[in-house]
Amino acid sequence: MGERCARWAARVPPHWRYALLLFALSRAALSVLGVLVLQAFGSVPGLPSADDAVMRQDKAAMSSHAWYSMWFAWDSFLYRKLAEVPWGGWEHFGFPLLYPVLAKAVAVPLGGNTELALLLVGNAAYVLLLAYLYRWSLLVLNDGDDEHDHESARRSTRFLVLMPTAFLFHAALTEALFVCLAVAAFYHAERRQWLLAGVLGYFLALSRSVGFLVVVPLAVLLLREQTYGFRPKALAAYVRAGWPLLLVPAGWLTFMAYSRWRVGDWFAYQHEQRLGWHIEMQSPLRTIWHGLTGAGPLDRTRVCFALAVVILAVAGVRRLHPAYAVYTVVLVLASMTIGAPVYKSLLRYLLVAFPLAALFAAWTARRGAETALAVLLALVQGVLFVLWLAYWTHTII
Repeated sequence: MGERCARWAARVPPHWRYALLLFALSRAALSVLGVLVLQAFGSVPGLPSADDAVMRQDKAAMSSHAWYSMWFAWDSFLYRKLAEVPWGGWEHFGFPLLYPVLAKAVAVPLGGNTELALLLVGNAAYVLLLAYLYRWSLLVLNDGDDEHDHESARRSTRFLVLMPTAFLFHAALTEALFVCLAVAAFYHAERRQWLLAGVLGYFLALSRSVGFLVVVPLAVLLLREQTYGFRPKALAAYVRAGWPLLLVPAGWLTFMAYSRWRVGDWFAYQHEQRLGWHIEMQSPLRTIWHGLTGAGPLDRTRVCFALAVVILAVAGVRRLHPAYAVYTVVLVLASMTIGAPVYKSLLRYLLVAFPLAALFAAWTARRGAETALAVLLALVQGVLFVLWLAYWTHTII
């Protein structure tokens, strides 16, 4: 029996084996830690805060099992409401619809259990994300040595799992779906499969409002993949090769058109964000300045984390194509345009910076350096995970 299982396991491609292994280990470790933290903090005076107490009531009403309910927070319950709306009946557009629509479809064979469906969609996307990241890392960290390349890919995938807020990939939130689509789009772009990259980018733009901006780094990558230079006929050649990238902004335009059809407002998303969460667009420079000079310690920490991500991405230009620095800088700065003055979910939004995992893998080829960085990242994630579960949830979201 053991030999038969070993033979079956050997038939599974290495990226799938490693993705499933990392997912299972991280899920188990976080679940055990989470239950212990909830037991330890469940009776602490003053916890949860008045704001988070409402969320605790929602969790208790949903399930009495902490290992299950701890993966739901704030936006999760709004996604659940959207997933319960009859098909085609959405009229509130505070969130893009791809994630709740997928959950609604998955809930059908589950007897309408949209909560479980949200978790299944998110966790399936996480496994797929890890598998895609492994294969993408093989392309961008290619040194010509097959065994060394696979070790670099495994190291890159491990670092993604250890990112400070990577525990959110397990939650009923859009993080896993968004980053999965982003990595998949870049993987197929690296392979010059532009139509597939454009289709994935289309759905990426339907999963989160900043998704359409990914067309910019994909276009930068297109300039490298083609060899036409800047001759007079080059533009036509680039258009023939890269026209599918127009599907990326088309995804967000589709959402806007649906908003116009349902409620007569192309900009229903922005208006809903303003009315429901008092969100106004602002310059990211204003966010940075206020975070460093006029904000409290928590907002200052958020901004410092964001700046560190940007600096690391720019520093990695010599190792990865500039398209990945552009991707990271554009999406991080876009997250910092949400006011005022510093948005609570900034640490959450930094998870989009998946190229950092490959950079860490490239910079820590020596075992000692990898171990030191892995321990540091694990400790930071552990602290943030405790804050998340101890009902200081607004530290993260």
